[in-house]
Amino acid sequence: MAEILDGKKLRDKILLNLKGRIDKYDKKPSLAVILVGDNPASKIYVNNKKKTAEQLGIISQVINFPENVSEAELLNKVEELNNDNCINAILVQLPLPKHISKERVINAIKPEKDVDGFTPYNFGRLFSGVEPIVYPCTPKGVLLLLDEYGIKIEGKHVVVVGRSNIVGRPLSQMLLNRNATVTICHSYTKNLAQITKTADIVVSAVGKKIIEGEMLKSGCVIVDVGIFKDESGKTRGDVDFESASQIASYISPVPGGVGPMTIASLMLNTVELYENSFNF
Repeated sequence: MAEILDGKKLRDKILLNLKGRIDKYDKKPSLAVILVGDNPASKIYVNNKKKTAEQLGIISQVINFPENVSEAELLNKVEELNNDNCINAILVQLPLPKHISKERVINAIKPEKDVDGFTPYNFGRLFSGVEPIVYPCTPKGVLLLLDEYGIKIEGKHVVVVGRSNIVGRPLSQMLLNRNATVTICHSYTKNLAQITKTADIVVSAVGKKIIEGEMLKSGCVIVDVGIFKDESGKTRGDVDFESASQIASYISPVPGGVGPMTIASLMLNTVELYENSFNF
């Protein structure tokens, strides 16, 4: 039976350490979150981020815009936050409405306030093998979780299922930078099971049930980033936990695995941007 990669436990450890750091600052770090529309999932995510930030002593503000806000108005707000010396970190909650260019809005954020690590500057540094100002939150959380459990990355074959700009692509590059051999699979990949069977580490970030135990090599490590609700309304991950946990040596659960690590990484990034602004 696989050992659980417990994201909640590590999140609590990271946040406790961060609170100790923040308590020593006279001026507190600040995070501004832009939320557009009434997407229920986005509202939950943003409230969780705000609540966690405030528990740590991070000044957090949520700027709510209606669904029909213009792109120009949103860009003006980003520019205002860029120029506000009291704001250390800016996050635009995705998805945005269809009439707004996600790329234009993200690209407008100053790289030194880009808490998600999504601007072309930070992405470009990551993909050129140079350390960005901060790493994207979910991939950063995945690597922190693997490191906490002493799982070696160097020289290992890692199969990443999913190629989004939020998880799959940046995580693949971060693993390459850690000297892993990386295979990226996606919706056009043929014979997925043949590829996952060769992996020492499988990371799945698709958002639907796609990985069964029979697709895995004995003793592999499974990191399940996907999350969705099944027909009965139960929260599930990409991996069939029951069958996979009989094969793997380590497995992250859903919920309680990568999700808590994403929030922990966001708080870490906020504090790192704050410390950078004062050249700590």
